[in-house]
Amino acid sequence: CMKGGGDGGGSGSGSKTSKAKLSDEEADDDSHIDNGGGSNEHDSFVDGGMSSDRASATRDLGNGVDGDTPFRDVVKDRASWLVGLLVLQSCSSFILARNEALLESHLVIVQFLTMLVGAGGNAGNQASVRVIRGLAVGTLNDRTVKAFLWTEAKMGLALSAILGLAGLIRASVFMVPVAETVAITTSLYMIVISSVCIGAVLPLAMNRCGLDPAHSSTTIQVLMDILGVSTTVWVSGAILNTSIGPALTALFHHGAAVGEDDVAGAATDDLLLDGAE
Repeated sequence: CMKGGGDGGGSGSGSKTSKAKLSDEEADDDSHIDNGGGSNEHDSFVDGGMSSDRASATRDLGNGVDGDTPFRDVVKDRASWLVGLLVLQSCSSFILARNEALLESHLVIVQFLTMLVGAGGNAGNQASVRVIRGLAVGTLNDRTVKAFLWTEAKMGLALSAILGLAGLIRASVFMVPVAETVAITTSLYMIVISSVCIGAVLPLAMNRCGLDPAHSSTTIQVLMDILGVSTTVWVSGAILNTSIGPALTALFHHGAAVGEDDVAGAATDDLLLDGAE
């Protein structure tokens, strides 16, 4: 009986233990449910925050292109620069008008003028973009600016030599007279080296003056338009309107004539030898 009672007591104790375990599991389930609800609330909060951020970004894009800057102010800033550059670019027409006689007597210079001006604008814009990017990412600062400018100076020498050679080849392919070829090549060399140097310095100067360096990419185009036209007419006048041009022409024709005489003399000698035989 005592044994049976012990068994009965053991089964009762086991029943109590199993009930306690079930209660603990139900409590855990309830806590999981509560946590799940909290997680859902957190997800909803995150989604709501992201939706709010997207709405804010969309509102910023609608009201202003540059963050919080109103669209009207951005238009005013950009339009003022473009109008000013448009007026400044008119200087090129005055330079061309003052050198009209030179260009009329050497029309081939006019045909290459767009190439010369475009090369200067492209080379200068390359340099200015590198400066703007360096200022934006922080790699160009007071500690690195000297090394950067020295690199750009060497870059200007290298690019001017390469583009000068390309211009020489192009002028030769189009059978441009030798004096005009020298004028075009020299102008191209001077335009490219000056444009690279100006393109590297201009954004830095604008940044020091408190102006937006991004405007330098458009400014350099206009500056090189004026400087390119001025350099071309100055170099062309110095070569073509002086004794340098006729001297180059005479030298080239003399060399060509000597070569033709040598060829003719060799042909005559061959004929005489054939007749003697």
